[in-house]
Amino acid sequence: MARMSELELEQRTNIKFLVKLGKSGSEIRDMLVQVYGDNAMKKTARYKWIKRFSEGREHVTDEERSGRPVTSRTDENIAEIRRIVCQNRRLTLRSIAEQVNIDRETVRKILTENLGMRKVCAEMVPKELTDEQKQRRVEVCQDLLERQDDVLGRVITGHETWVYQYDPETKRQSAQWKSANSPQPKKFHQSKSRVKMMLLTFFDIRGIIHYEFVPTGQTVNQVYYLEVLKRLREQVRQKRPELFANNSWLLYHDNAPAHTALSVREFLASKQITVLEHPPYSPDLAPSDFFLYPKIKEILKGRHFDDIQDIKGNTTTALMAIPEREFQNCFEEWTRRWCRCIASQGEYFEGDRSDIQQGVHGKEDQEQGAWQHDAKETF
Repeated sequence: MARMSELELEQRTNIKFLVKLGKSGSEIRDMLVQVYGDNAMKKTARYKWIKRFSEGREHVTDEERSGRPVTSRTDENIAEIRRIVCQNRRLTLRSIAEQVNIDRETVRKILTENLGMRKVCAEMVPKELTDEQKQRRVEVCQDLLERQDDVLGRVITGHETWVYQYDPETKRQSAQWKSANSPQPKKFHQSKSRVKMMLLTFFDIRGIIHYEFVPTGQTVNQVYYLEVLKRLREQVRQKRPELFANNSWLLYHDNAPAHTALSVREFLASKQITVLEHPPYSPDLAPSDFFLYPKIKEILKGRHFDDIQDIKGNTTTALMAIPEREFQNCFEEWTRRWCRCIASQGEYFEGDRSDIQQGVHGKEDQEQGAWQHDAKETF
């Protein structure tokens, strides 16, 4: 017999009672919604049971279905469901239940409780990495991990991003608590404003060292970036004199054309500034991308700013409000990401539940993970 929830059984009993009182279908619906709210029985099921009780049915439980054993969570069914989902990770509970000939609730419990699986949407990633790119990601992370005690206190990392006059809040940010009887919150579709500013920031484990807003109409090319680096160097002299004195600070930026141009590389070499390698297409390994910019944009999203000066002022306030401890946490997270990258053999790892202690997965874990973490897609 298919298992049912206590709530469903309770509502069937109430429907039977209301039918015997002579209540209409619409009256029964209104009463169920009044009592159970969003958990009220759906229309199709409700009218099915109203019809059955009107025709004289007395018991409220389901009929036992032929071919379906009372106990369905057997070792054989667990093994069969494992085999089915490893062949096709996108199957629905209904489809699996039909193949194994057991009810959907039992399939759900086998997947989540016995096999420890969950079905998730594809994780969007920047690029489909080649084997060579994956290997380079691993090698860079291994090198950084071996040198972490020497690197973390000296590295200054930087990047650029857009900040908008209006940037819609995310779906998660707009989530709110509601009672069973309160209406569903509505959110209108909105787009980012055309008015925007490009922000460049450089920071280390202690906090922001240099930031600036790119003038409207100016592109961050090698000429402009070279001037940015000169201003950064002056800020290092003022704010990190111990690193500037012996020229021991390290620069970590991505592989954008302006960052790797010959004139930029010659300037860095002439000032004896060491650049740490950043593997291509790896925003998941860039502190600006996984920490700083998501942090400030979480504060700025959903707010309307009056003009360019208002954008600058609020962005600066958000930057300066980040405490030193959070920058320390960022660099600790950076080292964990090196481990996760190595454990995933260079694959993008955000959203995965990898065991970075072992660094390897057993065959069974890989099969489960293939269903649990759906294939990553590129954008």
